[in-house]
Amino acid sequence: MTNPTTMAKFQPIHVIGGGLAGSEAAWQLARAGISVILHEMRPQRETPAHKTDRYAELVCSNSFRSDDKDHNAVGLLHEEMRRLDSLIMRSADSHQVPAGGALAVDRDGFSTAVTAALEAEPLITLERGEVAVPPADWNNVIIATGPLTSPDLAETVAQKTGETQLAFFDAIAPIVHAESIDMEKAWFQSRYDKAGPGGSGADYINCPMSREQYDAFVEALIAGDKTSFKEWEANTPYFNGCLPIEVMAERGRETLRHGPMKPFGLTNPREPDRKPYAVVQLRQDNKLGTLFNMVGFQTKLKHGEQVRIFRTIPGLEHAEFARLGGLHRNTFLNSPKLLDETLRLKANPAWRFAGQITGCEGYVESAAVGLMAARFAAAELRGETLAPPPPTTAHGALIAHITGGHIETIDAGASSFQPMNINFGLFPPLAQPASYDLDDARKFGRGSAKNRANKSALSARALADLAQWIGGSRADAAE
Repeated sequence: MTNPTTMAKFQPIHVIGGGLAGSEAAWQLARAGISVILHEMRPQRETPAHKTDRYAELVCSNSFRSDDKDHNAVGLLHEEMRRLDSLIMRSADSHQVPAGGALAVDRDGFSTAVTAALEAEPLITLERGEVAVPPADWNNVIIATGPLTSPDLAETVAQKTGETQLAFFDAIAPIVHAESIDMEKAWFQSRYDKAGPGGSGADYINCPMSREQYDAFVEALIAGDKTSFKEWEANTPYFNGCLPIEVMAERGRETLRHGPMKPFGLTNPREPDRKPYAVVQLRQDNKLGTLFNMVGFQTKLKHGEQVRIFRTIPGLEHAEFARLGGLHRNTFLNSPKLLDETLRLKANPAWRFAGQITGCEGYVESAAVGLMAARFAAAELRGETLAPPPPTTAHGALIAHITGGHIETIDAGASSFQPMNINFGLFPPLAQPASYDLDDARKFGRGSAKNRANKSALSARALADLAQWIGGSRADAAE
């Protein structure tokens, strides 16, 4: 870490947005000995989805997804962030709740911890209030305003870039009071009994459906009264990774059975010989275990319809909802066209972007891009050049997708760039396929064993290359 006194001659870096990306960026800058002013518009100006004024508030799911660093790209990203001293991962690890193989957190404990760490850091100044237009004398800015960027700032960015398409829709899932779930019908189990961090292998509440119940449920979703769009929202597309459940239902009767309601790997202990046709899963949402969120149940159904339809699910007939689902408008850039490899806006290099506005998707990805934006900014402030991590790492693969992926165009000159979660498809392939042993082939099947071995090899390569990149970065900073 750089001695703070060595950075005193520099102007502070302004970070706009106190979500996961902005919070991580501010933390990384401070750890590098750089003064930061972190701007957050809440509570002076609210958003359609936030409920508190805390930093890094989780507005959708409470899950950071898989924590398997050996076989899952997001689990690998978790591990890389831990090795890069991530505040977001430190706070998540300290406030995890049972979630099978996933890392899920008590959302209030998590955001409170992030807020406390930022407040306690002497190099971070916290300022409340909207920044619609960064002043011209701010010569080093990280814009991390996320999917809920205020309309005024979005308009400023649109004018600066000449882009007209900056938005898409996202949706949030309902949260249910655990005591209102009928456990005479539902049961606890993780898929394939897989235990994860802080979990036991029986971490989800499962509500089974027969074929008749499932068919009726799908019909109700399709026919249900939904939130209507304003005229200016009518042509805003959805992000495919977070589709409303009724939109999935409209895409085919079996879509939900092979998506969030898949029954595979689950056995109802009351009817072990009769597999459910579909299963609704609920995941613990807070440390006390009093709240559970409906996994994959993002929705644009009107609130009354949500209560009516979701109470037809076996076990949820008397469900009480702590929060109903909703719809909000997201904002993201055509980043391959607009940003350079260190996340600077080509039209104005004083501005960097971080988080979901860059076109990454997911809590962890947003924080990771915030982490990298801060490290790029710190190096530039010191007069150094920091190359992005190798594309063989999770961080490098994500940066490469954002700043170089899908730069080709389709009809009418539109970009094919779309928001994306981290996945092994973004990594350069192995020089040769990894070998697998016969025990894995017998346990998982030959194809699955080969896939697991390749993922394990990709992860091992990533962590080795990250270690080399970290070592090189430290050596450059010391010179």
